[in-house]
Amino acid sequence: MTTLDVPTLLDAVRASRVVAVVRGDSAEHAADAARILFREGIRLVEIAMTTPETPSAIAAVAPSVPKGSYLGAGTVMTPQDVDVVAAAGASFIVTPSVSASVAHAVDRGIPVLAGAFTATEAYEAWRQGAAAVKLFPASAVGPGYLKALADPFPQIPFLAVGGMGLAELPQYVAAGALGIGAGGPLVGDGAKGGDPGALAERARAFVAAAAELEGA
Repeated sequence: MTTLDVPTLLDAVRASRVVAVVRGDSAEHAADAARILFREGIRLVEIAMTTPETPSAIAAVAPSVPKGSYLGAGTVMTPQDVDVVAAAGASFIVTPSVSASVAHAVDRGIPVLAGAFTATEAYEAWRQGAAAVKLFPASAVGPGYLKALADPFPQIPFLAVGGMGLAELPQYVAAGALGIGAGGPLVGDGAKGGDPGALAERARAFVAAAAELEGA
């Protein structure tokens, strides 16, 4: 597993603005998609535990992750899940909620992007040691909600996830998010055997859009 600390993860999110969310229909397809995303300049990729045999996908990709890029596991809900994906080579984890996996990963020194929706959940995730709070599902409430949520918690870094595409990226960064987690609009069917060329094109578009936000 590539050692990754919280400041390095946050710097990578702030610099790249995009965490790719890969939900595959097989370990092979998920691994192929992750490799394409890294190759095209996406620096942070999570493979969700909803993918069949997620640890196998992570283990297949981990040895070839480019320097300065990081492979994580998403939808990590239990302490057991944390241990399994860490052993496979995940260097960070992502959760959809403030679940038991958060404190366990923090205890192990693994950075966590912890899902939350309310002020109470956001503060609890931060109290438990999350590197950043993932507002999920952000598309249900919009960038104004993220700004209102973040205002009383200036110490908490936020990431917007759920329905995030190219149009939403600048909106949420302007509202105070470090960046977005992008699933469908970025990965599409690329983790389910879809056109690898189309996936690469989408990845390049996200990288270019993030570059335009440099210094924001």
